[in-house]
Amino acid sequence: MVRIRRYNCDDALEAMEIWNSVVREGIAFPQVEELTDSEADEFFCSQTYTGVAVDEETDNILGLYILHPNNVGRCGHICNTSYAVREGKRGLHIGEQLVKDSLKVGAEMGFRILQFNAVVATNIHALHLYKRLGFHQLGVIPRGFLMKDGHYEDIVLHYIELK
Repeated sequence: MVRIRRYNCDDALEAMEIWNSVVREGIAFPQVEELTDSEADEFFCSQTYTGVAVDEETDNILGLYILHPNNVGRCGHICNTSYAVREGKRGLHIGEQLVKDSLKVGAEMGFRILQFNAVVATNIHALHLYKRLGFHQLGVIPRGFLMKDGHYEDIVLHYIELK
């Protein structure tokens, strides 16, 4: 059974390991540099909210998300999130649980819209999930994402109104 809860500083190393594995893959996150041990806790704590999916039997972290404003001022009611699931645990609907939790938490924190700025077009599982959950596709930025192997892929922008 998976439970999603708020991140705490004891989660730093496991969360960093999962985050960095996605960064290393170079096919989803815009970051190029991996988090270091000394940066991880500060990074996760600096978000408006960081949620972790925990295996209730082992207490291991299976995935996480960060939630923060997408902009400031008059657009500060729009949030943005990033999701990461541990290698070997993908395909078990953990990402779906993280997305659903982020929709609930974002609304509870007063955000009205969740916007994705850069879903890589080759990330078909995420694209299918977002469509199924009711996200609206805003458009495509051709060759907006530099893949690890050096070629460019399109990115697809999405949003959903939070309730």
